[in-house]
Amino acid sequence: MTATLLEHTRETPDQSPLDELVSVAPATTGGPDAIVVDGLAKRYLNGTEAVRGISFSVSTGEVYGILGPNGAGKSTTIGILGTLVRLTAGHAAVAGFDVATGARDVRRHIGFATQEIGVDDLATGNEFLVLQGRLHGLSRRDATRRAHLLLGLVDLEDAANQRIGEYSGGMKRRIDLASALIHLPPILFLDEPTEGLDPRARVAIWETLERLNAAFQMTIMLSTHYMEEADRLCGRIGIIDRGLIVAEGTPAELKASIGGQTLSLRYAPDSPAELLARVRATLLARDDVLAVVASDGHLSVEVEETAAVTPELLRVLQREWAAPQALSIDQPTLEDVYLRSTGRGFGEEELAA
Repeated sequence: MTATLLEHTRETPDQSPLDELVSVAPATTGGPDAIVVDGLAKRYLNGTEAVRGISFSVSTGEVYGILGPNGAGKSTTIGILGTLVRLTAGHAAVAGFDVATGARDVRRHIGFATQEIGVDDLATGNEFLVLQGRLHGLSRRDATRRAHLLLGLVDLEDAANQRIGEYSGGMKRRIDLASALIHLPPILFLDEPTEGLDPRARVAIWETLERLNAAFQMTIMLSTHYMEEADRLCGRIGIIDRGLIVAEGTPAELKASIGGQTLSLRYAPDSPAELLARVRATLLARDDVLAVVASDGHLSVEVEETAAVTPELLRVLQREWAAPQALSIDQPTLEDVYLRSTGRGFGEEELAA
């Protein structure tokens, strides 16, 4: 780098924080695949097989999501790739370096925001980012300037001199993300990046990630159990269940793969569990019903062709004194893909976990 970040700033005073960061970011290097995973497995000492021989690759500049319920193996997978967890078997390379034998090289090329937010509550936002920059080898001047730019990028400029312990949950997530970006890594790992956030804070994180990917061609790999998050952010998704990837593709490919449509039946929230169980059993007994998932007075019924079977299903339920309060027809969702791939709904698996 022939000019410091400060010098770039003087020469181009009208640049946005994102533009300035792009102007000093290292050029993306390496092959077409930023991440390559082959037969990856992790068995813990208590015998738990968290990951059971998965394989996939992530292209440079791609946003790739590992989608699954809690306990499916997402955090273990992303932890292995981020050199936080030792693999038991298989092979994985990140930025061209083996995660088992080249962990130090891997860490120089990645940013990592864990599910547990790792911040110093006693430091101000600015102090925390400058320290992270210094730990990554930046000069104090460059670390200070980059911290200022990143605070602007994640919309925390007004809280720069406020102690992090006084931040809201969404603000802490954003300062944690900024700390993972201080060295402008070509690859970013995010473990449940919006866990526990309200909808507004979640959208703010999504928008920041979209800007980062577009501006830097940054490879982003994230784990999530939020369907909407995976659908919006990810170019491709690997759906994981009990340590295995059971489906992979773009969101559109995954939803198209199951073919059918979903009939949504809504009952009163206080409907007896026995009623819903009886309705579910009645529907599953039919050949034209592929699957049924029950959740909070709502039944999702997967069928091949809703227009053809809906009138008959309603007649059957009326005879059973179990007609729904409301009915709608939905296109396939990622949860429908999970249901078809595993035979269980997300809600059922979350409870089991």
